Amino acid sequence: MRSILFYLILFWMPEKSFTQIQTSIRYKDQVFEKTTIHQNILYNNDDSIKIKYRQLDLYTPTQDTAVKRPLIIWLHGGGFKYGTKNAKGIEIWGSTLAQKGFVMAAMNYRLSKKHPLRNFKDLAFACYEAIDDLRTAIRFFKTHASEFGIDTHKIILGGNSAGGMAALQAVYSNRSDLPNVIDSNKVAAQTGNYNPDSIAGIINFWGALFNDEWLSRTNVPIVSVCGSKDRIVPPGTEGKFLFGSVAIHKKADTLHISNALKVYEGYGHELQKIFNPFFRSKKTKQRWEEAINFSALFIYDTIMR
Repeated sequence: MRSILFYLILFWMPEKSFTQIQTSIRYKDQVFEKTTIHQNILYNNDDSIKIKYRQLDLYTPTQDTAVKRPLIIWLHGGGFKYGTKNAKGIEIWGSTLAQKGFVMAAMNYRLSKKHPLRNFKDLAFACYEAIDDLRTAIRFFKTHASEFGIDTHKIILGGNSAGGMAALQAVYSNRSDLPNVIDSNKVAAQTGNYNPDSIAGIINFWGALFNDEWLSRTNVPIVSVCGSKDRIVPPGTEGKFLFGSVAIHKKADTLHISNALKVYEGYGHELQKIFNPFFRSKKTKQRWEEAINFSALFIYDTIMR
């Protein structure tokens, strides 16, 4: 009788639901219905820094029983002057990644009191401080890996705009590089411990490297997304010290670094037609969802398989 009942249930089950149960793959597809968000976790105990800059939100799959999961640490945009972990895009990216089985940490970091949006020197030093905060967050998760169910061998850095810059520089530069790029009379260091935190991959949303030659120093997979008409962080090469997503892709290909690039033709910064930091349309949010799904597939194919 139980066997008959079982087959009757299968017969009446909607075809789409049955297929999804059979084919969903963790880290590639949505395998969880809901996301749990743990807010305002303190990752840095340095009381000399304002508490709001030392907090992060953790996006996890609801009712997940896995004990070792890849961690994506995400840094928000805002030109190192503005922005928080509560940005709408981060909510979309965190929930999407968690429902695939990842853990995502959206972190706040110190913002510049100077003029990083107008002055390259201020931009470089603000990035330098953001990387320090990022590395503090990495140490925090390595210390508390069992508590949060983290696989410390699969930590991925991600970020949009300024956050993407910090993620890229954190892996492909060292502590002497950023001060050096400010003074063109100095030569950037060619030795050092690159990728000291053993980062497994980078998700770069419309960010940039300060020197594309740094890509020759180590080999960490990069997935990039940008708009073809981005005027704030151009996808190609801007001046002497800004190499965007397209430039990174071309250089990475020559160095045989695993990488992927998705360019949204006709769109600018944050994948908008006209960049507006205060308003995001429904179609912009759809592009964000496409971008994170594209990135997750690259991470799955390159790191998880």
